[in-house]
Amino acid sequence: MVSGSLECPVRGEMLSSVVPAKATGGNKDLELTSMDLAMKLHYIKGAYFFQPEAAQGLSIHDLKEPMFQCLELYYAASGRIRRSESGRPFIKCNDGGVRIVEAQCDKSVDEWLAMARNNDHMLAHDQVLGPDLGFSPLVFVQFTRFKCGGVSVGLSWAHVLGDAFSASNFLNLWGQIMAGKQVPLQPNSPAHNISQFPISISRKPFSLKKVDPVGDYWLTPNNSKMVTHSFRITAKQLHYYITTYCIHDPNKISDFEIILAMIWQSLSKAREDSGPNIVTICSNNSADKMAMLPSNGMTLSTVEADFCVSKVEIGELAKLIAEKRMDENGLIGELIKGDEVRSDFIVYGANLTFVNLEGMNVYGIEMKGLKPVCVNYMMNGVGEEGTVVVLPSNEKDGGNNGKMVTITLPQHLLLKLNNRLQIDWNIVI
Repeated sequence: MVSGSLECPVRGEMLSSVVPAKATGGNKDLELTSMDLAMKLHYIKGAYFFQPEAAQGLSIHDLKEPMFQCLELYYAASGRIRRSESGRPFIKCNDGGVRIVEAQCDKSVDEWLAMARNNDHMLAHDQVLGPDLGFSPLVFVQFTRFKCGGVSVGLSWAHVLGDAFSASNFLNLWGQIMAGKQVPLQPNSPAHNISQFPISISRKPFSLKKVDPVGDYWLTPNNSKMVTHSFRITAKQLHYYITTYCIHDPNKISDFEIILAMIWQSLSKAREDSGPNIVTICSNNSADKMAMLPSNGMTLSTVEADFCVSKVEIGELAKLIAEKRMDENGLIGELIKGDEVRSDFIVYGANLTFVNLEGMNVYGIEMKGLKPVCVNYMMNGVGEEGTVVVLPSNEKDGGNNGKMVTITLPQHLLLKLNNRLQIDWNIVI
């Protein structure tokens, strides 16, 4: 159930820095794309949970040491934000390093995972770039020791650096180095994203919302208290929803699309038909998701319903989502490279935003040959329309066919959505 946060079970944070093992970036400048700048007020948080057997005998030195080599390959993560004479931000690859956070938790891993899942954000450092942009790390990695001897690896990643796939690849590389596996000698170029959806005609993108200028403090304020909660949907549940409600063509509806349709409709009911009629979908269709130069390679698309979302058959809504997405990447590129280059925007929460991380290799990381028992990802800097993140769940839910769903909404709306999901779909969050 949705409930209030715990009385901070995570304590004793200690900070240090790790830099590349040797000079890497040559102090060169890394230009930021229009998509990078569109995401600059957002932050990605990930939390990986390992049982005691995976962490037994590992010191903080053992956990930090692989990061030196990792940053040789992922050198952009060690950079810092600078501005050109025109005011456009870029990343100076100056080997400034990433921050390491050490913390302790009064719970065991099993106790934490058994609780209401609204506290995973505590396991990744709260990060905001600025107000001294030139000194703000782009990445924090937090190691939290649980009382049972287990550990969580928490990642806080500035979205301006790259998307969640880039963030996940970064940690997977760290894990490979720690395991003594062979890794590439030099980073490859970021992959180019190829959209599968029609491209919108010339207009302003619906997926962006212009906000008041934030200056050098890259976080947009909210008038509502935003809360985050996570829950699992099993492979068995998803199969039932698709085969029951998408009977005309169940093979053309993905797990992500049925989850999107269910939450969109339930939220519309919770809001008493006051919307939303437009949602944003963030997906990653890159041909090469293992590129080690981070990039924001996602496709941003929108879907608009010209009917009452709360009253339509769920199969029809899922079909609309599958067939009527409109790609807005080109529109965003045109907008931000023009007069709006110095403006500030949000994507997550500009509309209700669904982030598809189904293809992300979140269980590709290992410690002492053991995979995490649970992984969760969430977004920070979310606007008031909210965000829903969908990623693979753990193997106990039937391979990678179960899903972890993490929702960020204003608190009053999340409570109403919880009630609707229980009534409509027998889902308790």
